[in-house]
Amino acid sequence: MTGAAGTAVAGTTPATSAAPPFWRRPVGPRPLAARTAAGAAMRGELAAREVRRLTLLAPDPHARFAAVDLDGGFALDTVLDDGYGACTYLFAWDAERGTSDAPALRPYYDTYSDLLLRPDPATLLPQPAEDGSWYAVCDAEWPDGTPVRVAPRTLLRRQLADAEEWGIVPSVGLEHEVTFYRPDGTPLTAHGTDYALGGTEPMAPLLRDVRGTLREAALGVESARAECHPGQYEIVLRHRDALAACDDAMIQQTLVRQTAVRHGLHASYLAAEAPGQGSSCHVHLSLNDLHGVNTGVNTGVNTETAARRPSPLLGSFLAGVLRAAADLTLIWAPTVNSYVRLRNGGFAPTTVRWGVDDRTAAVRLAGRGNSLRLECRFPGADAQPHLAVAALLAAGLSGIRDELPEPPAGEAVDRLATTPWQALERFATARLPARLLGREVVDHYAALFQSELDAWCGSVTDWQRRRGAQRS
Repeated sequence: MTGAAGTAVAGTTPATSAAPPFWRRPVGPRPLAARTAAGAAMRGELAAREVRRLTLLAPDPHARFAAVDLDGGFALDTVLDDGYGACTYLFAWDAERGTSDAPALRPYYDTYSDLLLRPDPATLLPQPAEDGSWYAVCDAEWPDGTPVRVAPRTLLRRQLADAEEWGIVPSVGLEHEVTFYRPDGTPLTAHGTDYALGGTEPMAPLLRDVRGTLREAALGVESARAECHPGQYEIVLRHRDALAACDDAMIQQTLVRQTAVRHGLHASYLAAEAPGQGSSCHVHLSLNDLHGVNTGVNTGVNTETAARRPSPLLGSFLAGVLRAAADLTLIWAPTVNSYVRLRNGGFAPTTVRWGVDDRTAAVRLAGRGNSLRLECRFPGADAQPHLAVAALLAAGLSGIRDELPEPPAGEAVDRLATTPWQALERFATARLPARLLGREVVDHYAALFQSELDAWCGSVTDWQRRRGAQRS
């Protein structure tokens, strides 16, 4: 990703013959207050249009949306102001929408009561090929108006507010890799096609429709290319404020999946499609001041070497990220499948170290000048993006708060957990995760991960059958 998470003036757009649609996301950092102001303007624009349907989207802990469709008139008259009720278990269910007996999760489905989904007008987006239908991503509140602290979007908002108290506004770009399959389970290409043009022909009809769908949504695609494993592809949106980056990445995944289904195909975002194959969610992140100036850049230095080093502020942020990375493995790797990627993926960032333009490092310092940024390579494609970015910000801000020195480039400082049991133990018992995210959040997501492990230990797989046959 060449320009992701660099700095740009929010709201600037290339000169075109027609004005961009009002829902087009501005490039670059944007403070929370500016998002709120933009949302108010977008809501006014929406009110002047025929709205047949509004689909509320709530990012859940499993990197997917919980959704409810509303009549457009009802939504405009009532829901945009007052919100809409949804069952509390949206933030405590497992991947199969089941529940567990974990005490940390019980409050969310003791009575299956309501919480409030409150649409964020800054997220309004038309649904491609659905005239008069719109998406709105929602925050979650309890009936008394207090935020649901374990909701992924709430966690990210909290970290963004903390960052702004330090005069920091992040700009974020996410790189998700996706793998396309035929109905028989074979990848759409028989081999890897990294940066290839030839060999991607089986993907061409699908990708043509994906491009058209994303263009209609005006999500702001930066780049797209074939990737290194069979059927694997990557589509990257331009960098933007952190909430928009995470919301829009999930909307993009939804649209890609929908388009694949129309072609009779399946789009997969597993962290490991097969042993030795990894799919990631690399997070490109720059630190900017309230005026959009990249504060990660060393000012007053002229040498090429110094210009490619982080500023003291970014150096402390980087040190905080590296210090917390191993304890937060459960956030980067939230499924059993995640650990196949970490154990044997070709570029798995298991060793916690950083380097300048080094794709073998867990954190890569990329770009230069206004585009200088960190590329955090821990999260897999199955990571919940709001949680991943919130955790990175919490870790990095703790490094600034503690005035940590920049660690030497290339020096290993820790190692990610490489089994789910190690990840759970470190996340649940180490002091740092609770300090960064809060004890309630740690207990909640530890319980969700334990449910994942319980389900896996209670299943019988083809691998187990094959191993059993070999023992006979």
